[in-house]
Amino acid sequence: MPPFSKATPTPPPTPPKPTWDPKPVNVRPFPWLRPTIRIRLTLLYGGMFLMAGVVLLTIIYILAADALGAGNQLPFKIIDAQSLRISSSTCSGLSSVADVEQLNRAVDHCIQQQRTFALNTLLNRSLLALLGLTVVAFAFGYAMAGRVLSPLGRITRTAQRVAGSDLHRRIELGGPDDELKELSDTFDEMLDRLDRAFESQRRFVANASHELRTPLAINRTLLEVQLADPDASPELTQLGKTLLATNERSEQLVEGLLLLARSENKIVDKRPVDLAEVASQAVDQARSEAQEKGIEFRGARHQVFVQGNGVLLERIALNLVQNAVRYNVPEGGWVEVTTEPQPGCAVLIVSNTGPVVPAYEVENLFEPFRRLRTERTGSDKGVGLGLSIVRSVARAHDGTITAEPREGGGLTMRVVLPL
Repeated sequence: MPPFSKATPTPPPTPPKPTWDPKPVNVRPFPWLRPTIRIRLTLLYGGMFLMAGVVLLTIIYILAADALGAGNQLPFKIIDAQSLRISSSTCSGLSSVADVEQLNRAVDHCIQQQRTFALNTLLNRSLLALLGLTVVAFAFGYAMAGRVLSPLGRITRTAQRVAGSDLHRRIELGGPDDELKELSDTFDEMLDRLDRAFESQRRFVANASHELRTPLAINRTLLEVQLADPDASPELTQLGKTLLATNERSEQLVEGLLLLARSENKIVDKRPVDLAEVASQAVDQARSEAQEKGIEFRGARHQVFVQGNGVLLERIALNLVQNAVRYNVPEGGWVEVTTEPQPGCAVLIVSNTGPVVPAYEVENLFEPFRRLRTERTGSDKGVGLGLSIVRSVARAHDGTITAEPREGGGLTMRVVLPL
């Protein structure tokens, strides 16, 4: 059947498209205004210098005003000034005096003007000097704060590399035995313990993969050989089929647990993967099971590339599609699988008809061995790890998965992956 052909002459109504979008990434409009420690130390250094400069300038101004004799009268008086002629370019009132009394007042007024002018000049030039030195102090403080905090930048860069699962990185900070050196040494010791723990986990997964798969594969082979015996009795054949189904279920459980353990880590080796191609392959693998149940596939898959592991991304799509097929209505069901690009991310949406899912139970579906209404595993639909694996793989790709109940039954699963 073609991917989008109609299974019946009267197809079911088109499913409603989700109306909500993934949460936008919180991007700062002005990242250079972020209140980093370096900026705060710079403001602290510059602010302290500015306050000290203002206090010093105030003291100098008070001392200068006191030295110039603020509010005091002239230390002398002119008593007799016959035929005295005075010319001044700054005090115009001295050239028009008529008697000695006017001359004394004019001289006193002139000296007060010169005092005020001298204090204003001192204040203005001191403020300009203080402003210039403050700018220099801020620049010097910024440079010194950067030099002092450079070990923290090295620690941060190492932590960012470690966040990408590169646990072999170490800070190895040199210099004096101060608090930053102690912090870096503590961080290196923590990385050593984490590296040993993850290496132990990887060895355990590898050993468990071999030790658990081998006996199950041997059991499957023996059962298949026994079932191929034409002389086997019907009872023995039925028992063999039951044991083979149980063995297959155990194999699925082991594969799911191992994949869940591997997918908890970050993906280091990322390559461009077409999400539409991954979704189409998942639909093709689940098509025969869907046809047996009369379920129709729908949806438009637009090409969009993400950085990740193709095998794990295919597991995301396959688990979601298989769940949508297996947990569906008995008749007239459909599964809609779409991929679409959005700003900064790619979105995979899998919607289906099915039983009504209460909103308060949606989060439980992502827990291992957990199903609707807190049922434990025990049905023939799977081992209860599908959505747990999907969430772990999405997190390993720095993505998210959310589920939303549909009106009338079924779920809308949305996986958002960064480009």
